Amino acid sequence: MAKIYVIHENDEWLEPLRLAFADQALPYEEWFLSDGTLAFSSEPPRGVYYNRMSASSHTRGHRYGPEFTAAVLAWLEMHGRRVVNNGRALQLEVSKIAQYAALARHGIRTPRTAAAVGREHILEVAREFSRPFITKHNRAGKGLGVRLIHDLDALKQYVDSDGFEEPVDGITLIQEYIRAPEPFITRVEFVGGKFMYAVRVDTSLGFELCPADVCEVSDALCPVGDTAAAVASAPVSGTPRFRIVKDFDHPIIERYQRFIADNGIEVAGIEFIADATGALYTYDVNTNTNYNGAAEAEAGIFAMREVARHLGKELSESR
Repeated sequence: MAKIYVIHENDEWLEPLRLAFADQALPYEEWFLSDGTLAFSSEPPRGVYYNRMSASSHTRGHRYGPEFTAAVLAWLEMHGRRVVNNGRALQLEVSKIAQYAALARHGIRTPRTAAAVGREHILEVAREFSRPFITKHNRAGKGLGVRLIHDLDALKQYVDSDGFEEPVDGITLIQEYIRAPEPFITRVEFVGGKFMYAVRVDTSLGFELCPADVCEVSDALCPVGDTAAAVASAPVSGTPRFRIVKDFDHPIIERYQRFIADNGIEVAGIEFIADATGALYTYDVNTNTNYNGAAEAEAGIFAMREVARHLGKELSESR
């Protein structure tokens, strides 16, 4: 019997989708792709495949999950299987430089960015940026490696120290700092290529902005569910860190929809920040998107249910 196959590497992040599958009585199977084997000469089972491999898999001990998933997706696509968030989507998930190049082709503004491999080259390219600026990892997720740097001396101290965070792909990004009039960013969610909702995310506690209800314990600034310490789940203002924006409407949505359609992406969260003039800068595309349960409950909107519904529709049409 054909079913939905979910490709992933994080059991905890999958729980909301499991509940949605059960609620909608959808047949599914999980493929946990941390390691394993691929019988390339065999034929994959019939069904719909949903790729949820994460750029941050290495932080959970799954260093080669994305590489293994890329091989599996190539095999599935060779056999004409229906893949939601395909091999091209995975390419963008694991490289912000690839994201920015693809966004630029759609006329979507991104912050000025440079890439460097090697600590001495990080210092070299940073001299060309106004201060302050941001460093981040090219392959990251969860805001890994994001630091606000106020001067070159501080950067040199950081890159020369034992505390320097080496990116898993070796590529550190130096990026202009976009000064927002208020401390928040906006994340827009798409399911089945269509806009679902926008969520306003308070950044007053830091840059690790994973919206999932279950995040790694080490993510001190990552907001989680009811089990989180109060300091990690709410900003200083006391208002929820994640809040869905009612009736969000902006021309950027149409551009994002064209962008994801052209890049094999159907389920995604895209983040942008606005400066004091109202200019929008898009800085992250998450094809392994998670949702904040408290924000969704408050708004009465549940994206993972829509993901399950979309996969169920694709499964029905593939039979």
